[in-house]
Amino acid sequence: MVKHIVMWRLKENSCGNSKEENKKLIKEKLEALAGRIEGLIKIEVGFDFSNTESSYDICLYSEFESKQALDNYQAHPEHKAVMPFILEARTDRIVTDYEI
Repeated sequence: MVKHIVMWRLKENSCGNSKEENKKLIKEKLEALAGRIEGLIKIEVGFDFSNTESSYDICLYSEFESKQALDNYQAHPEHKAVMPFILEARTDRIVTDYEI
């Protein structure tokens, strides 16, 4: 199994929306991928509530059957359709992928 964790800091305003609106839209768009991409076991999106200097605004936690399943997810058209919105809304991104 592979775990894929991504965190983003978002712009205060982007895509005609506030940061709070974009957080909700990103969550909806990413969680809508559940059951639609082979090998994707679990996907959830959460919002930071600590609001510290080192915090990121939004976190994606996902699990995949294998490294190949993660690669397939990255290349999947439905995942790729979400990416332009996130790219426009974010300022920073960090990611960790690991196998258990």
